[in-house]
Amino acid sequence: MSLTAMPAKAHTLLPRPPGPRGGFPGALLVELRRDILGLMTRLARDYGDITYIETGGMRFYFVSSPEYIRDVLITNHRNFTKSRGLEVTKVVLGEGLLTSEGEFHRRQRRLMQPAFHWQRIQTYAQIMTDYSARLRSQWEARGDSQAPLDIHQEMMWLTLAIVGKTLFNTDVEEEASEIEAAMNIMMPMFNFALLPFAEYLVRLPLPMNRRFERAKQRVDDTIYRIINEHRQQGVDQGDLVSMLLLAQDEEGSGGMTDLQVHDEALTIFLAGHETTAVALSYTWYLLAQHPEIEAKLHAEIDDVLGGRLPTPQDLPQLRYTEMVLAEAMRLYPPAYAIGRRAINDYQLGEYCVPAGATIIMSPWVMHRDAQYYPDPTRFDPERWTPEAKEVRPKFSYFPFGGGPRICIGEGFAWMEGVLLIATLAQQWQMRLAPDFKLALNPLITLRPKGGISMVLERRI
Repeated sequence: MSLTAMPAKAHTLLPRPPGPRGGFPGALLVELRRDILGLMTRLARDYGDITYIETGGMRFYFVSSPEYIRDVLITNHRNFTKSRGLEVTKVVLGEGLLTSEGEFHRRQRRLMQPAFHWQRIQTYAQIMTDYSARLRSQWEARGDSQAPLDIHQEMMWLTLAIVGKTLFNTDVEEEASEIEAAMNIMMPMFNFALLPFAEYLVRLPLPMNRRFERAKQRVDDTIYRIINEHRQQGVDQGDLVSMLLLAQDEEGSGGMTDLQVHDEALTIFLAGHETTAVALSYTWYLLAQHPEIEAKLHAEIDDVLGGRLPTPQDLPQLRYTEMVLAEAMRLYPPAYAIGRRAINDYQLGEYCVPAGATIIMSPWVMHRDAQYYPDPTRFDPERWTPEAKEVRPKFSYFPFGGGPRICIGEGFAWMEGVLLIATLAQQWQMRLAPDFKLALNPLITLRPKGGISMVLERRI
């Protein structure tokens, strides 16, 4: 049964979905913050497609059905706003695409859409491959090739450099360490936003809030400096900020202010490198444990490219490379949970989601559902052949969300991911460092806790 609008008082006649009850006040909130991946998995396993928990005065409905997820994200999307956590994180992102709502969001998306048209993003391909080729040359120049390195940190720096060039037409590598340090301080704010009364806590003169303000100021200084430089030049430099500054709404509402450009640029800056770096990190982690899959990937890259750098025209022939990336994002989706808050009461199956309650939809849970992915923890890129994809419902896999608020940079991310894998794997393969054990750190993205320690091996 799909979501259906219902009279405001009808929800009193319907039972709540099943779910756990905390052993002491706040117990579920503690578990939610301590092990959100485990909690969401147990809820789906033990209670089914619709589960309810209430903690800290907040009501959560966990949904694990492609049909219901489609209804929330597409069919009835107008009855939902982003979750409370993302509203609180406006202190980080301002009114960017990730946090804005209603007509303002629709206007901003109209203004930004041309910057992500396929013809436009293809022009960034050479930047992606050039920066990747430079990284693999830096690996070649390392003194001790057997010394482990953190491949997650390497991917973060690489994607940060790429987004800096494509977004701002500037090299941010000299500032990369400072910016990355600032972002590492800022990212936990997204989890902090889940706490009760977080909207008030972020305003208190707490040490963590002061650290956050300094970190945000560091990133803001860089973004505003680049915006000012672009304003002064007044020409399209071929980057995304140029597009934002020159964009005019076809419906006559004009362009963007510097604040609006800042908020959108900051959102793309954070999301545009963080999520891709996370996806790539887990790709190398998985390939290192499956040499037969890695060999097939290498064979495709060698056959298609013949030793040259990849181009957008090679993407249709790099199908297995794309399948490897898709399977890595199935097992380790960078955006592991998506929340929506109900504006009006809605019927969900035989239950009602009351206005103000939050629906949580988890790619982590759906992507590991044995109903759609037999032997779900097995790394198997063959799940992504056209025939295999055809038999699965759409929202059994949604690493980029869905509906009108689907990630605007999805095409950019797929192209970047495939090009970077092809460029780096052309010359290098990675092996897990001895005794390395993966631990997960679910912040706003599914980061590997403590990184991923790997040893590089030269292929050619």
